[in-house]
Amino acid sequence: MTRLRRAIDEAARTLAQEGIDSAIVDAELLAAHVAGIDRGLLRFHDPDESFFDGYRTVVDARARRIPLQHLTASVAFGPLVLEVGPGVFIPRPETESLLEWALQQRLPPAPLIVDLCTGSGALAVALADATPGARVVGVDDSTEALDYARRNCDGRAVELIHADVTVVGLLGEHDGRVDLLVSNPPYIPDGAALAPEVAEHDPAHALFGGSDGMQVIGPIVTLAARLLGPGAWAAVEHDDDTAASTVALFEESGAFTEVTSRRDLAGRPRFVTARRKGSG
Repeated sequence: MTRLRRAIDEAARTLAQEGIDSAIVDAELLAAHVAGIDRGLLRFHDPDESFFDGYRTVVDARARRIPLQHLTASVAFGPLVLEVGPGVFIPRPETESLLEWALQQRLPPAPLIVDLCTGSGALAVALADATPGARVVGVDDSTEALDYARRNCDGRAVELIHADVTVVGLLGEHDGRVDLLVSNPPYIPDGAALAPEVAEHDPAHALFGGSDGMQVIGPIVTLAARLLGPGAWAAVEHDDDTAASTVALFEESGAFTEVTSRRDLAGRPRFVTARRKGSG
């Protein structure tokens, strides 16, 4: 066993003792990050002493439950690697199910796509990359989040707007013209118990959606009814326990048809899709 492998195994034991379920993966990803190589190349790497000093530092930080993504300054999301860090919500694998659904939708040439509560720009970037000719608009009210989104969207046809998605009249110039609307809004009920990585490091403003988690979802449904053209689609992520409430909001608006609760890869209710009434 090489010294590097012993160091990784020891790091994994340390992280596991601190309650980190992904201890082995995290230990290897941190080693790859410090070495500046792909994780799959670790077996061939022969680091110098400076590597081990740097590795101990980041392992100690991870053991204090600092998010892995803050230590590597990046997160994988679908086919992307995005820049993240303190001040922006870290995209989760659960949202990739919403992305997969969105990528399956048939859109007109040069579609207009809106991503509400864009955060790091994860959905906006992925949809822009996968939809040549699309105009994508990402909206968020966090200056810190938009700083990351600008870097992630650099070179892409994405317009970022600093605004609160609950404000009446937002994006009025696009009324009835949007072809696809997606959103991963704050939806965790206030007071919910969260892992330290989330509670202490993700911005609370991007997590919590009021006492029932629906504080932002309601205005988004209203906004979607105004922005979407006839036959266009919306997809909104929600908390595990609020699928029925989200479906009800779409149905009670009277503006949508084909309202459907959909599950993530783990089988949990994760997002609702709905089609704007009218021919499209």
